[in-house]
Amino acid sequence: MPVVNITGALGGNQFEPSIAVNELLPNIMCVVAVDTSSGPTRIGFYRSDDGGQTWTTSLLPQPTGYSGAEAPTIDYTFPSTFIVTVHVFNGENDGTIISYRSLDDGLTWNPPVFVNQGYGLIVHNDEPYVACDRTPGSPYRGNAYVGYTPLATAASSIFLQASLDQSATWQTPRRISSPRGFHDRAAIAVGFTGEVYAGYIITGPGSPYALLRTSYDGGVTFQPPLSNQATLIASVVPAPQVLPVPNYAFRVQTNLNLDVDISNSVYSGTVYAAWNDARNGYTDVFMCESPDGLLWSEPVSITGAPAGTQNFFPSITVSPFTGTVRVIYYSNQINGFLLDVFVAESFDGGATFTSRRLTTTSFDPNGNSPTPTVLIGDYITAYTQGPDNLAAVWMATTPPTGKLDVYFGS
Repeated sequence: MPVVNITGALGGNQFEPSIAVNELLPNIMCVVAVDTSSGPTRIGFYRSDDGGQTWTTSLLPQPTGYSGAEAPTIDYTFPSTFIVTVHVFNGENDGTIISYRSLDDGLTWNPPVFVNQGYGLIVHNDEPYVACDRTPGSPYRGNAYVGYTPLATAASSIFLQASLDQSATWQTPRRISSPRGFHDRAAIAVGFTGEVYAGYIITGPGSPYALLRTSYDGGVTFQPPLSNQATLIASVVPAPQVLPVPNYAFRVQTNLNLDVDISNSVYSGTVYAAWNDARNGYTDVFMCESPDGLLWSEPVSITGAPAGTQNFFPSITVSPFTGTVRVIYYSNQINGFLLDVFVAESFDGGATFTSRRLTTTSFDPNGNSPTPTVLIGDYITAYTQGPDNLAAVWMATTPPTGKLDVYFGS
């Protein structure tokens, strides 16, 4: 299918897109992103009922008392429910996590629900990530889980909350990481029998690591206990905050991505972890895999990109029907400056990968800006359109708009 510019007809910029697809009716797709078409940052909502060929655009309602919203993520659960989590704020104050839900495939949305409220500069919750349990062998099917990061002056931590009623209400927060490290975005994936895998990368103050904690009871408790070291996925060499390319100024975070094979394939149950890593002297996408979340393979590059190129912002999806593993990522491999989106695909449980280009036109990350831009967003998103197709969204400044737009491709 051709690449589609979802937001090209809108004013302002749109970035940090997240996509979810109805598993029962795979032509129905819902996307959320940061949207400045109305002036201040809001959450844009974009819906397609023809498999991504055409899209309607709108804004989700902003809760009273908050001036901005960002960092949206979306997921789907049976039969026709989409759940969105968002960070709302007032400048640097009052970072609060809220959720929205639609029970009719995104046609209408219930008012926002508070997940965890922020307070001034003291408690600032940020970087939410939502995942729903759609697994066939789970007693917790229908649960929703949101991870987020309460930020502090010199530290941060990862929290997780569960919802047992499709985000109508949220359970008591669980802290799943040390409050004395430096963390960014959490990653959540749900296993074949309802295991909740909650992972993150701690980038300091000591050596950086990707770590994992697992719940076998629907998010009530996590193993190993918080007093013990979390399960080690791998050591990490974070990407430079600004990649070493002339006229790049946008930031690149080093965040963990997780997914699990819940299909009936021979690789069923395998847990996959991916992140951008600079261990080879340039930023590349690495992956580890595990049969159970406890023992992990050594990290390997999956892009096949030339040495010295910059490959970042990975997002992973594993088909729940076939077990195909796909990871999308940005890369400057075509000319060293302009960016493209590629997908690395594995049809053998992560043993081998081949990459193909998704974008049809390379783009300048600075777009129309007369000076190098400091932000293009912090993530792009991959999802599976059943039974075995990719549904990917990313932001690009492709002409003729030259502004940040959200694109869809497969």
